[in-house]
Amino acid sequence: MNDFLEQWGEAAYTTTGFFWMALWAFALGYVISSMIQIFVTEKKMQKTMGGAEGKGVLLGTFFGFISSSCSFAALASTKSLFKKGASFVSSIAFLLASTNLVIELGIIISIFLGWQFVVGEYVGGMLLILISWLLIRLINPKKLIEKARKNLEDNDKDDDENSKSWKDKMKSEESWAKVSKQYGMEWKMVWKDVTVGFTIAGIVAAFVPDAWFQTLFIGTGNGNTDFSFLEILEHIVVGPVAAFITFIGSMGNIPLAALLFGKGVSFAGVMAFIFSDLVVFPILRINAKYYGWKMSLFILFLLFTALVGASLILHYSFDVFSILPDSSQVTIQDSEYFKIDYTFYLNLVFLAISGYLIYLGFFKRKDIMHMKEMAPKSELLEKILKYAALICYVWLAGGLIVKFFV
Repeated sequence: MNDFLEQWGEAAYTTTGFFWMALWAFALGYVISSMIQIFVTEKKMQKTMGGAEGKGVLLGTFFGFISSSCSFAALASTKSLFKKGASFVSSIAFLLASTNLVIELGIIISIFLGWQFVVGEYVGGMLLILISWLLIRLINPKKLIEKARKNLEDNDKDDDENSKSWKDKMKSEESWAKVSKQYGMEWKMVWKDVTVGFTIAGIVAAFVPDAWFQTLFIGTGNGNTDFSFLEILEHIVVGPVAAFITFIGSMGNIPLAALLFGKGVSFAGVMAFIFSDLVVFPILRINAKYYGWKMSLFILFLLFTALVGASLILHYSFDVFSILPDSSQVTIQDSEYFKIDYTFYLNLVFLAISGYLIYLGFFKRKDIMHMKEMAPKSELLEKILKYAALICYVWLAGGLIVKFFV
């Protein structure tokens, strides 16, 4: 019983430490994302993504890079862009970029995993887009694309405010109030996923023995870093399976990815785990609702194949240049989380910024309305996540009490 209480306290403390390490990065990323989504409108994107294929892919990638990293927001935006004239391949480029190339994800990865994984995330995101583009050109699914467009009924209303220039919006308090509303929406979209994801990471760190990882990921353990091709391929396939089981979004999954790497999982396997947020069942179901099941399954095949290819290319390219990361560099379990350092001061700064945005959008200018289209989430899944998050808070409170007062 004493061992359990000690592990419970350690798990809760580790999770709280993870939150503290990442708080400023979340706030910074969502402030930037919210500003871009208000000042750069979807209508402007639509006008430029339906032309030449190469230009459309580049623009789709760029617009995705400056957009939200929430999978459900990305799915809704992708559907809207495709429906209003963007090519299928540029829409896929936007989808992949908006979930893999965004700023906030790179910051979180740098905190928990280091610079090699940041490079892997951004280079890998480009590889995902290039491989998907190549596969689309080789397969040329014209009939599927035409049928998918027919499945989308064009009943959206255009926003007249899109005609305003970004300079005029920057000078408007109303626009900044919308930024604050969007900032609140960003947190609303991810709080459950992040809570559950970070809590699971703390539990795994404290309770799950290394032998479990060695069974799940072949060849790990005993400091082994020399994996065969088949072992790396198995890690790449199992990574998305693990992501499916713990579907909590890419942002919430990063601490768990760091734990996997610290337990000896290959670089390719960890990258596959991080890339897997678009190849899980909730995403498959939403795409089926938008485009039909045939197109949804094609997108699943497309993205999973690109994921496998990108992870393999990254692993062996990094190996050739002798920059494969060392799992010993990940020491998040042993960190002193709450010391007075740059994290402490950055958290104070961004808590103050968050406080001002909340005041502006939800108190001073609460008359301003702003809604962003979201993909239709499963009500059952959302309820499960909500209650799971509340249970997590009880677990964390109990664990911290045990650690410091028992």
